[in-house]
Amino acid sequence: MGKNETIIEYLENSYPEIQQLKNEETFLWSNSNYYSLPTSLVGGMDEEIMLESKERFERFGAVLQQLFPPLEVTKGKIESPLHSLTSMVAQLEEIYETPIKGKVLLKRDDLLPVAGSIKARGGFHEVLTFAEKLAIEHGIIRDKQDSYSLLISEKAKELFSQYTIAVGSTGNLGLSIGLIGSALNFNVVVHMSSDAKEWKKQRLRNIGVFVIEHDADFSKVVEVARAECAQNPKAYFVDDETSKLLFAGYSVAVLELKEQLEAQNIPVDSRHPLYVYLPCGVGGGPGGITFGMKLIFGEHVHCYFAEPTQSPSMLLGMITQLHDEISVHDINLSNKTEADGLAVGRASVFVGKIMNSILAGVYTVKDAELYRLLNRLYKVEGIFLEPSALAGMVGPTYTSKTLQDIQATHIVWATGGSIIPDEIKTMYLEKSEAFK
Repeated sequence: MGKNETIIEYLENSYPEIQQLKNEETFLWSNSNYYSLPTSLVGGMDEEIMLESKERFERFGAVLQQLFPPLEVTKGKIESPLHSLTSMVAQLEEIYETPIKGKVLLKRDDLLPVAGSIKARGGFHEVLTFAEKLAIEHGIIRDKQDSYSLLISEKAKELFSQYTIAVGSTGNLGLSIGLIGSALNFNVVVHMSSDAKEWKKQRLRNIGVFVIEHDADFSKVVEVARAECAQNPKAYFVDDETSKLLFAGYSVAVLELKEQLEAQNIPVDSRHPLYVYLPCGVGGGPGGITFGMKLIFGEHVHCYFAEPTQSPSMLLGMITQLHDEISVHDINLSNKTEADGLAVGRASVFVGKIMNSILAGVYTVKDAELYRLLNRLYKVEGIFLEPSALAGMVGPTYTSKTLQDIQATHIVWATGGSIIPDEIKTMYLEKSEAFK
């Protein structure tokens, strides 16, 4: 028996959940290290990183309006609606034979302007931060109080054209980086994993992004892309596994959500707790949102990640506390899933360690469930989401089993789907009929 096999055997004996993962079971893992009390310092970071990100988005508001006409209506704000689910609740109760206790809301990041996915938050933020830094260093703007419209001047375009922004992606982050990077006149290179959908690659090529296809999964692609960028002094790598800027950009969504809950007169307190369910790939998006949730709502919010049964990398990393030192391949899982954005075999150690005490739990979901939920949601609510975006929908059926005399609010985070081409939507809907 080799060294790795010995280690895996030891882990299996130590953590019975690993056998459940190997068996592709769907289950909820509750985090025994979860510390739900309020904290102003999470993972060595505080609220300042979130507020700085919010202010940066505001400084770029006029720029974003000029770059992307759809943002004229929102005055440059990248925000999504909070939608109340009604008929879908009854569908969940029927499928999972569990009464849902409390109100269920859908946070529609699938409708985020321009990029049509949650990745618009983190991806746009990191590229804007890099552009801002270059502009100040090269005298395009004097400081952060100057007119940011200068960042789309000919002088700025000439500066940015000298730099390359690169990223490794399963799809949506690459789209986000490609859209904002090319709009600012950067050279953009997107390294795509074998899981990435063809239409996403083609959309990037259509706007002048250089797409490199790899016959490898996400973790390997990031490794290769990172090494390639290190050889070019004018290349900037957006590292989905370690980036605090992506993480901070995602966290801003919580400030937006807080205003939406207040506008709908939905309290968040000890009698009205908030439960949030987030699809998880490498962990940056759901991690950033969970970080923000605990800072803003403290002990009154409980966040859960959802992962495909073939790609439970964050769950595996947290159970074993090995984080990025263990892959789903080590327990003989394929990392092949219809939820392409969640097809990550090795989770972010940066995010995993922060989640150790602030994440309530992680659950797994089968591809067949994602298609069934896609089918039902479209039929009863008229909402289309891509398969990966449905992973959060199962969450309320788990937590409702233990809720008692309290009035909970459940938020399912819809991560993408609105910019999928019509022919691909039709294909998904037709395929979903086999699972209805």
